[in-house]
Amino acid sequence: MMDDGELIASAASHLNPREVQGRLVGDVASTLVTDRGTTFHGVCIDTASGTGFCAEHSAIAAMVTGGEERIAAIVAVWRDDDGALFVLPPCGRCREFIRQLHPDNLDTRVVLGRDRAVPLRELLPAHEWPAPLDP
Repeated sequence: MMDDGELIASAASHLNPREVQGRLVGDVASTLVTDRGTTFHGVCIDTASGTGFCAEHSAIAAMVTGGEERIAAIVAVWRDDDGALFVLPPCGRCREFIRQLHPDNLDTRVVLGRDRAVPLRELLPAHEWPAPLDP
């Protein structure tokens, strides 16, 4: 499997920001590696109606299309106007999306920087289904 630096570089290589009808697309890119070692990529798409999606969603959709659902590691990156590269943590929607795709994805390694990564479960502290109040 790729190390965190390679995963970040892979995602950065898929950045392709551009405007489409006044909306920015491709300015955030994501790379994920499945438990089988397969790599998938995606970019964000912004839309005027709010129906766009994050780069992680795009990479995950490619993974599902490829017949897999278990994510070993994932990262998303963005480059500012000065060319500085940033690792972006997944938004709440992406965190929950990853979790609901497969129960083992709670152990997905979420890369937060070159020297920092945590399992998804640490970003979703209250992820367990609640116990009934009345037995």
